Amino acid sequence: MPTVQTDVTALDIVRVRAQFPSLTQTVDGQPAVFLDGPGGTQVPQRVIDAISDYLKRSNANTHGAYATSHRTDVVVADARSAMADFFGCDPDEVVFGPNMTTLTFAISRSIGRELGPGDEILLTHLDHDANVSPWRALEERGVTIRFAEINGDDCTLNMADLEQKISTRTRVVAVGYASNAVGTINDVKGIVRLAHKKGALAYIDAVHYAPHGPIDVRALDCDFLACSSYKFFGPHMGILYGKREHLQRLQPYKVRANTNDIPNRWEWGTLNHECIAGITACVDYLADLGRQVEPSAFTRRAALLAAYGAIQQHEQGLAGTLISGLLAIPGLKFYGIRDVGKLDQRCPTVAVRIAGHTPLELATRLGERGFFTWDGNYYALNLTERLDVEKDGGFLRIGLAHYNTAEEVQRFLSALREIVG
Repeated sequence: MPTVQTDVTALDIVRVRAQFPSLTQTVDGQPAVFLDGPGGTQVPQRVIDAISDYLKRSNANTHGAYATSHRTDVVVADARSAMADFFGCDPDEVVFGPNMTTLTFAISRSIGRELGPGDEILLTHLDHDANVSPWRALEERGVTIRFAEINGDDCTLNMADLEQKISTRTRVVAVGYASNAVGTINDVKGIVRLAHKKGALAYIDAVHYAPHGPIDVRALDCDFLACSSYKFFGPHMGILYGKREHLQRLQPYKVRANTNDIPNRWEWGTLNHECIAGITACVDYLADLGRQVEPSAFTRRAALLAAYGAIQQHEQGLAGTLISGLLAIPGLKFYGIRDVGKLDQRCPTVAVRIAGHTPLELATRLGERGFFTWDGNYYALNLTERLDVEKDGGFLRIGLAHYNTAEEVQRFLSALREIVG
């Protein structure tokens, strides 16, 4: 039996969970355990309230000469300010969109206008397809797509191979901050440095990393970074950071009526204002969590950093218990970093297969007991193909978030052991 990690961390886990109404659900009388965070986290009540309040009091389009439109303008401006604090950038470098995939296609098409035969883009086999297919679409312009290899034993990037494949012909290096399938956190700062050394742009997919660790785009020096608020306790929206110089220089495909000012020139049609209100609420939820941990965090940015420090401490404790327990199950194959001494190099997202059981069977039987997990490839298709598991149903993925508890992890391990016999 693995050692049970207790909830002795900076987080007040009881207070945290009380803010998420969905966590009170049951399945056949058993408490629901949400281990599906990599596919989308649950949301605190304040996010639900913010969306509802917007629709009740401020529902209008922007830039009108009347009260509800004025309030909508404020809602959008407040969300840009919130995400600027989240990213560590300026508000005019924040772009909203329906999802990360759509925003990435928009940027890739714009960059593609300047590319042609002889130009190269470097991707990785570790990434979600949202940071692969938008760039591969530029092959029709004669662009060469190259892939950095992975280390199969622990599903980390082969940094020597990545560095060797960045050349003076490389125009973009697109990588994930963390793997949504196996949890690996990449050396993004080092990768950005290697890209810039050869004159290439660096595009970072931070969708999976955002709920687990702090983001500082200035320190990373990345050119673009995209994420999705529904992965860090908010509504279904995508958010993009772009360096001001790039957002101004690159030419988006856009409608004529849209302004040419940034960031609006990258936002086409009417935005989802109610969900944008929810973005501010989810950032403020995290900031308030940080103020509870560190009362001297007077700015929202400082509070966010304090929150993520507590989140990482809590999640790493849970992940250590989970990984140790999984490795003790006979017939289980673990994909990714398994060394509990290297928990700072991974997110608390794990992928496994168990001999004699398909991932779908395991997810189904766990779901019947109230444990919500994922099976399949989670759009990390290059990875499941590379590891030769795509044809057999991919992985069973277990994803922890800061609202999970040690008791939930222990009950999950017990249930999985019973299922596989």
